[in-house]
Amino acid sequence: MYTAPHLVSMAKRNAATGEAATVTRTVAYVRVSTEKQADRGVSLDAQEAKLRAYAQLYGLDLLEVIVDAGVSAKSLDRPGLGRALGMLRSGQADALLVVKLDRLTRSVRDLGELVEDYFADPNGPALLSVAEQIDTRSAAGRLVLNVLGAVSQWEREAIGERTSAAMRHMAEQGAYTGGRAPFGYRLEAGSLVEDEAEQEAIRAAQNARASGLSLRAVAGHLEAAGYRTRNGRGFAPVQIARMLAA
Repeated sequence: MYTAPHLVSMAKRNAATGEAATVTRTVAYVRVSTEKQADRGVSLDAQEAKLRAYAQLYGLDLLEVIVDAGVSAKSLDRPGLGRALGMLRSGQADALLVVKLDRLTRSVRDLGELVEDYFADPNGPALLSVAEQIDTRSAAGRLVLNVLGAVSQWEREAIGERTSAAMRHMAEQGAYTGGRAPFGYRLEAGSLVEDEAEQEAIRAAQNARASGLSLRAVAGHLEAAGYRTRNGRGFAPVQIARMLAA
């Protein structure tokens, strides 16, 4: 069984000094994607058993096991995941534990967003994954997550370049058949035309992002500056990601 080096060194230091080990308050998250799997409960039970064994092995204070049963990973908008992340934001938990990263998301882009918003800060919440042996409380664990985040950023920028070029081409051709106009544009007689107010919001987001802000921080920046979605609400981080890719 693999043991994270920083945990070994911490245990040795505590034994030598007589200090009590720092216990990480941890929320575990499990997910299955179909109702059939959820009804059987086998996969959920197996995930939970692995997480409890891991927590016991590494001395984690397992606060709760949160379940998303029969929920796809195609988006981060899931009730269980939202509650788990809320515990990290509020300081109720210090770490999120999963059996495998694909329980969180199968999208490199969404994983990058999670890393950037929650796990990039060495002094912030930690991400622990049993299968990938990731523990962002260590430098090695953070390196793996940073590499994944870099891949995600490249993917967003590449998509953004292709999408922007496609939008400009459609606007120049004077035809659009893609349904609702993407943010930053409006439809006029079947043609895409730039919406100046929304383009201004996009530029503000791009400038804030270029200054090093996370997607969540960019959303807060836009809200403070008075920018709103078409529904009159503040922007969510996932909407900022789509905006920057447009």
